[in-house]
Amino acid sequence: MSTNALELRGVSRSFDGFALRDVSFTLPRGCILGLVGENGAGKSTTIKLIMNVLRCDRGEITVLGCSNTAPEFRTVKEDIGVVLDEACFPAALNARQIGKVMAGIYTRWDDALYRSYLQRFQLPEKKKFKAFSRGMKMKLAIAAALSHHPKLLILDEATSGLDPIVRDEILEIFSEFTRGPENAVLISSHIVSDLEKLCDYIAFIHHGQLLFCQEKDALLEQYGIVTCTREQLADLPEEAVVSIRANPYGVQALVERRAVSAAFAPEKPTMEDIILFMVKGEKKS
Repeated sequence: MSTNALELRGVSRSFDGFALRDVSFTLPRGCILGLVGENGAGKSTTIKLIMNVLRCDRGEITVLGCSNTAPEFRTVKEDIGVVLDEACFPAALNARQIGKVMAGIYTRWDDALYRSYLQRFQLPEKKKFKAFSRGMKMKLAIAAALSHHPKLLILDEATSGLDPIVRDEILEIFSEFTRGPENAVLISSHIVSDLEKLCDYIAFIHHGQLLFCQEKDALLEQYGIVTCTREQLADLPEEAVVSIRANPYGVQALVERRAVSAAFAPEKPTMEDIILFMVKGEKKS
């Protein structure tokens, strides 16, 4: 059995006006990988390519040890739980009826587990889906995704538009899921604070290009932020400065922490700081 739940190697796909270019990353089993980027960066395209809804122009994708273009991938999909940014169930059905539909789709559907998630999420079994709030709809989609005992969860903006309390509850469910050593989660979001709280790895896509995919803790240790004047900026080693951002009081520089003197007292950044510097910052001139 492969130690990785997911492997992308040189994945590219072109459209009119947009191209996903040479994306490569791996998601080890037992881990959570956050796919972050602004709207239109290529996150949803990447997920569609993984699920073979779209075909790659170039590259290879392996899911749970199986090529996603192989005939066996239809069987492997039984081991994948998918939650999109909009939960899509028949509007006139209630949660109990939706469970019966899902039982006809998945061979390992566990109705007792499904009912336990309905209770945990305080979801009414007899209320029609169309009457659910957005938070309730997303909880139901997550309950359904988890109730056929998947080994890989793929979540596309599954927490967007939810209030902080609901988001925190859902993130805890994902964390529990990966306590199973064979399980893994790929979650895309533009809510960087959620990913920083939850993920083991962060992959950052910008304009169709993967700028980095690294362990979250290593990223946060690798970089620091130095706040200084323009004159003091000149004293920073050029090779240490990744990006700078000006403000009315001077500049802030994202730096390679190990390449600068402790005298500069670099502050520890958040993931959002790192991403904003890489997207909106400038190179040291």
